[in-house]
Amino acid sequence: MPSRAVDLDPLMRELVDGARSIHGRGLVETGEGNLSIRVPGKDEMLITPTYNRYDAMTVNDVVHLAFDGSQLGQGRRPSTEYRLHVAVYRSRPKAFCVVHTHSPYATMLAVARKDIPILLEEMVIFLGGPVGVSEFGPAHTDDIGDRALRALGSNNAALLANHGVLACGRTKDHAVKAAELVEKMARIYWGAYQIGRPMTIAQQACSRFREDFETNFGTE
Repeated sequence: MPSRAVDLDPLMRELVDGARSIHGRGLVETGEGNLSIRVPGKDEMLITPTYNRYDAMTVNDVVHLAFDGSQLGQGRRPSTEYRLHVAVYRSRPKAFCVVHTHSPYATMLAVARKDIPILLEEMVIFLGGPVGVSEFGPAHTDDIGDRALRALGSNNAALLANHGVLACGRTKDHAVKAAELVEKMARIYWGAYQIGRPMTIAQQACSRFREDFETNFGTE
């Protein structure tokens, strides 16, 4: 029995809204980063195009892509980082949206290869805990996705070594929130180091918040 057709129009509009959102929050600039949305019930996604102009993006720029990389329909070429998104969708059944940013403070820590420990309890609620940094993987390859997944663990965000941020969520708003929170925590971590030694929160002190994460925000 053939699978039911999915109305892509609302998903395309949602993707454009998410793309404009990460640009408006200063998490990406023109030609960098990417955002995708899973097509429910299919091994397909919608993704921003390569060298995207976020401020001028419309639904006509959205690329419909199969997980094997084949383009489903006419239009612009997809982001060259689509493999990174596919890796998340294949391993995270609850992930609906994936965001990849180059936000400055988080990318600074990714270059320094510094994890972000638990600084505020909201990190556990929305991200699942600390933000790990991956081993380096060349851009536009399967390697970067494999290494990103190892850094993610069971959480919703990771730093990509010498590259940027990867975040995912059950909804578009969750994924954008995760990416924004990583940048906020990176900025706080950097700022705390300017004052003195940052004091962190132990994982054991956050068990009730981890339950909230698994119930409402986890993507595994």
